Parts: sequence; structure tokens; C-alpha cells
Amino acid sequence: MFDMENQSAALRAPRKRRSLAQELVTVLTEQIRDGQLKRGDKLPTESAIMDTHGVSRTVVREAISRLQAAGQVETRHGIGTFVLDTPSPSGFRIDPATVVTLRDVLAILELRISLEVESAGLAAQRRSPEQLAAMRAALDVLSDSVAHASDAVASDFQFHLQIALSTGNRYFTDIMTHLGTSIIPRTRLNSARLAHDDQQHYMSRLGREHEEIYEAIARQDSDAARAAMRLHLTNSRERLRQAHEEAEAQKV
Repeated sequence: MFDMENQSAALRAPRKRRSLAQELVTVLTEQIRDGQLKRGDKLPTESAIMDTHGVSRTVVREAISRLQAAGQVETRHGIGTFVLDTPSPSGFRIDPATVVTLRDVLAILELRISLEVESAGLAAQRRSPEQLAAMRAALDVLSDSVAHASDAVASDFQFHLQIALSTGNRYFTDIMTHLGTSIIPRTRLNSARLAHDDQQHYMSRLGREHEEIYEAIARQDSDAARAAMRLHLTNSRERLRQAHEEAEAQKV
């Protein structure tokens, strides 16, 4: 087991990489929103983005993955990455740099609970067969990511975004898109710093919670969908709070 000094050193590099990836996401998102990159436009190659922004290939790929999760771009294998038609922004914004402390992260989770519980209920009422299939596909990708121990944040968020899209209410989608490209990765990072639970066991529990949400939406059971989403996000909040308390206790 690492001592505290080694743990700190091990965390510094990923934190820097993720910070650079978020900065790149912000730049590309602004270019899409102000029309510099229009629907159907092909993004520059990875090498070109690396040269322009002075970042590594890993940073570029992580940024593209987040944009894909937010539904802003799609990658066509062997061809390139293209801008999708995204909802018009409502002006809602949370500065990612302000999401720093445990209190901040818990506040974001409270916001998500109030937003996504109703989103799940509406999605159960309004979802189309195609939208349900998109949710299923996102869960399958998430399961594959967990099985291969790869980054599951993008596919996890894609599932939540598909639920928002299924409400038919663009404001749900707009807020979730902002949270997904800017805030949720940061809260996940802060959570990861505190996590002491076995990751495989943790992801298995998340998988079961996601399946319960999906099944309720598939049955078009609005009350069950709301309850499953509330349980999922409340559990996330409590897992984070408990991990923080354990980390604080170790300092004593």
C-alpha cells in the first residue's frame, strides 16, 4: 500500500491531465456554440489539436470522449470526428473552477437529484423505442468499460443524457449537457480522490442501480423511475460523504 507521499505523487499527474482535458473541452465547446465549428464540420485531427493547444494525445482523446458523452460530436471510425446538432444554450452556467470542496460536490449532487429524478419520470412517460434503445446501448458500453477496467465516466454520463433527451424538454438536455462537459467529470475526480472502496464492487453497485432505472423507464413506470433515480443519486451522495469521513478519520 502506498504511503501518503506516494499517493499524492500518483494523483498529481492524472489531475493535471484531466484539468488540461477540461480546458480543451471548454475551448471546443465555445467554438461549437459561437459557430466557429458548425454542425457537420469535421474536427481537426488529433495531431493538429495537439499542436494547436500544446497538449498530449491522451488529453485530446479524453476531451473528445467527454464531448461525445455530451452529444456534441460523434466519431466515425476511419473518417474523423464531426460536430453534431446540439441544443441552444440557455445561459445556465456553473464555473467548474468553483467545484472544489466536498460541500461543492455535494451541492452539485443535490442539484442533480432535483433535476434527474423528474427527468427520469418524464422519460418513462415520453420515451420512444429508439430512445430506449439508446439508453440500452449506453448501459452496454458502460458494462464493457467496467469489464475492461477503462474510463466509464463518458458512457455513464451518456446514459443520464439519453434520459434527459427522452423528456422532450430541451432545458433538461441543456443543463445536463453543461453538467456533463464541465461539472460531472470534476465531481467524479473529487470522488475518486476520496474513494477507498473496491472499484469493481463499487461499479457493480452502480450497474445495478442503472439497470433499475432503465427497467422502470422501459416499463413506462414513472413513479418507479423517479424512485430508482433518487436512490441512485442519493447513494452516490452518501458514498461520497462516507468516503470523505473515512479519509478525514485517517488523518487523525
